Amino acid sequence: MAVTLINPDGLPKPEVYRQMSVATGSKLVFLAGQVARDADGRKVGEGDLAAQVEQAYLNIATALAAIDASFDDVAKLTVYVVDWTPDKMPRLGEGVARAAEKLGVDPVKPITLLGVSALGEPDLLVEVEATAIID
Repeated sequence: MAVTLINPDGLPKPEVYRQMSVATGSKLVFLAGQVARDADGRKVGEGDLAAQVEQAYLNIATALAAIDASFDDVAKLTVYVVDWTPDKMPRLGEGVARAAEKLGVDPVKPITLLGVSALGEPDLLVEVEATAIID
């Protein structure tokens, strides 16, 4: 695996993400933001933040599998949530946990969470982009 995740001494040690990833691989992968659409472009989880997060994470895994990589190769995630408020955190976490269970991975990565007023389509509640490192 080309990515090692750590929480350095001297920084907070959150349970839901890591402060840093150290990459030793030779190929950078920049994945466009993934949203709640299935392979045929159909909406998934309309109005349901957890379902949309789950689908976005599953789409990341699908894209990475196409290049013989996996979610374990993800070095950094950026999550954009429409009209973010802290009370949405349990639903966000639920979606991540469901995806992690389906994929059999540890979803804890360095992450940036951004609240936005809107995404590219009005029914989208979340978009997740990923950077991965592979050998």
